[in-house]
Amino acid sequence: MSVLARVRSQHPAELGAEVVPSRTRRARKALKSQLVDRMGLSSVAEMVSKEDPERVRAELSVACQAILNADGGDLASEEREELVREVIDEIVGLGPLQPLVDDPSVTEIMVNGVGGLFYERAGTLHRAGRVFESAEQIMMVVDRILAPLGRRLDETSPIVNARLANGFRVNAVISPVAIDGPVVTIRKFSGRITTLDRLVGLGSLPAWYARLLSWGVRSRQDIAVAGGTGSGKTTLLNALSCEIDHGERIVTIEDSAELKFETHPHVVRLEARDASIEGSGAVSIRDLVTNALRMRPDRIVVGEVRGPECVDMLQAMNTGHDGSLTTLHAGSAQEAVMRLVLMARFGMDLPTDIVEEQISTAIDLIVMSSRMPDGTRCITSGSLVSRGERGGVDLSEFVSFDATSRSWHLEFEPGYVAMAVERGLVSQGEVEEWRRSVC
Repeated sequence: MSVLARVRSQHPAELGAEVVPSRTRRARKALKSQLVDRMGLSSVAEMVSKEDPERVRAELSVACQAILNADGGDLASEEREELVREVIDEIVGLGPLQPLVDDPSVTEIMVNGVGGLFYERAGTLHRAGRVFESAEQIMMVVDRILAPLGRRLDETSPIVNARLANGFRVNAVISPVAIDGPVVTIRKFSGRITTLDRLVGLGSLPAWYARLLSWGVRSRQDIAVAGGTGSGKTTLLNALSCEIDHGERIVTIEDSAELKFETHPHVVRLEARDASIEGSGAVSIRDLVTNALRMRPDRIVVGEVRGPECVDMLQAMNTGHDGSLTTLHAGSAQEAVMRLVLMARFGMDLPTDIVEEQISTAIDLIVMSSRMPDGTRCITSGSLVSRGERGGVDLSEFVSFDATSRSWHLEFEPGYVAMAVERGLVSQGEVEEWRRSVC
């Protein structure tokens, strides 16, 4: 039974009270009904399933305009265009979500059941002008999103994570987990920010800091990017990855493929997979990290480490795969170390001191990313990771960040700068110029 069929079989009270239809909603419902009557339900369904979406939109738009012209209503030109677009979005697209999906300035879309539709733009949340009118309408959109992906969403599997063809990440939760109706979250990845220079242009970090991070990648430092949800970790990871030399082979491992390499010639992209409807075929991040070691990688880039795969990643960094990159959720460099210890112990029951020893020799840098109160993202502090004199992990903050003044300060020059000069990766002249730019 499809998601939509299952929802239709529920008692109306379980679907949530439908919002009282306004004049616009009544007009939209009437136009949709007349369109189906004129063209035939089977004809419309065949068009949607077989023809090019843009062509279908054009044909349906002509038919809707003809209906409105014959009706002779009192709608203004702008209202007619909006009405036609909304009807076509319901038939061909994602209903109320379609304008938000098409808007490149919108970075995240959140459906909180019936009557609750929000979106993020420039780091701040806004309430959408149009909302879903019933839980059934939400489930129709979810069904339309998941059907081409072959994903499952029902009472036995009420949570689904999926990636659309355009790279957008979708999470959907329904009853009995979601108490107040279906919840859908869509995170959009435009791919516009793929370089450190672009981040500098946005004010996320100063140019001298970006160059310092670039030298860290070029000198094969193992880097962990840490921060909260939506802080820009993946964006920074993508920018750092683009600093890798084109002569190296990169293997990327992600839960949902989001990293983009537009110019690098040698990238192998791996993506984890959930179990099928039959409950088999799952491929975890840990499976992919283990397999990546057999693929002759020069660099391994793990989109996010969040579980027992941490052990395999640390071992990879400690067995010749220097220059690997990853992200994790943490509020500070100290918290990042604690989380790495915790996740590593999930994968292998080892004493904390042994795990910390692994971390201190595997990770070289921890770079923090943060979302400011006004919604902007900043690359904040940077810390060197080393082994403490009495064991454990020692953190040395080489770049500090003052959130109040939104300013960065170089505490000391990290040792890998001199190493990069010795290896011929950076010239002494470049370093001298950089030192002058910091002062």
